[in-house]
Amino acid sequence: MLSDYLYFAVLILFQVAFLIHVYFIIFRHARLRSYKETPAGDVPVAHPVSVIICARNEEKNLEKNLPLVLDQDYSEFEVVVVNDCSSDDTDMLLRRYSASYPNLKVVTINEHARFKHGKKFAVTLGIKAASHEYLLFTDADCFPASRDWIRLMQQHFSGQTEIVLGYSPYIKKGGFLNALIRLETFYTAVNYLSFALCGRPYMGVGRNMSYRKSLFFRNKGFASHIHIPSGDDDLFVNQNATEDNTSIEINAGSQVWSEPKTTFASYWKQKIRHMGAGKAYKSSDKWLLTIQGGAGILFYLLLIVLIILKAQWWLLLGIYLLRLLIQTIVYYPVMKKLSCKDLMWWFPALDLSYNFFTIVLSIVSLFKKKIKWK
Repeated sequence: MLSDYLYFAVLILFQVAFLIHVYFIIFRHARLRSYKETPAGDVPVAHPVSVIICARNEEKNLEKNLPLVLDQDYSEFEVVVVNDCSSDDTDMLLRRYSASYPNLKVVTINEHARFKHGKKFAVTLGIKAASHEYLLFTDADCFPASRDWIRLMQQHFSGQTEIVLGYSPYIKKGGFLNALIRLETFYTAVNYLSFALCGRPYMGVGRNMSYRKSLFFRNKGFASHIHIPSGDDDLFVNQNATEDNTSIEINAGSQVWSEPKTTFASYWKQKIRHMGAGKAYKSSDKWLLTIQGGAGILFYLLLIVLIILKAQWWLLLGIYLLRLLIQTIVYYPVMKKLSCKDLMWWFPALDLSYNFFTIVLSIVSLFKKKIKWK
């Protein structure tokens, strides 16, 4: 009798997890499926822009990627590179580029024996050095997909808009780790972009994000979370984005590509750092994301339990296939927009792996204290 009650309790919880998970896909993520982006040719040239890049020992990446930023097709912009205590030849490289590009501005931070700082300090100095109201952020290991990047990201600054959230995919390479990284990036993007469309913006990524300089100083920059090493991008958005002041941009030409991690250890370290910032999100956002993520994880855990309990195979298979069908209908068009449609071929295995990776990552991050930027 007790085993029957246990079985039905697990079965009911499994169906609840399924319904919650599907709710977020249909009523949140589907908003991005129907979103229509503006073609690059229809975007007018607008206001002056300051592009900000913080770099620490990024000589090789800057040599490869910085010219693609400096050569953007935009009427008036500057590129502010913050050379943050680099010990390689970044300084010499920037001096050479400064001679060829008059719109390049360099801010140098020298190493201090006692004062150690994180990326937020470098970002703040870059913002202070910026000449223009509209700021566009990326990283040294990133490159824009087209010469229309600035134009596309800036088209949304009208009326009350103060923040524009962009998208930054990772380059496709071989192997399971690369596929997992790209799926995790897709899930992160489809979530924060669709939530913004629904009036609940909660994060952005510093590899491709824009906001007004006045917004930064009006809200005292990173002061409220300066003690947290990470979060110069997502925590800033979490505390300052509203339904009325936030827009998104996903046109293929506006995307900023990044080199993915090539080892599991480096990827793990990166994700632990990101999880540290998430703990400081608004309580309402943390609860919402916990419910959403928990439903996806519980779906798989309870599915395994029901298989062990020898539940009706046709019922479990039917629910699983229905979920997969809904995911395919919603996600495949979004994957095409976000430059990762090839992931759909391996989606069932990747989705399962992603959810169990998230379980382990969440548990470990609870006990991880010391996190630093490079």
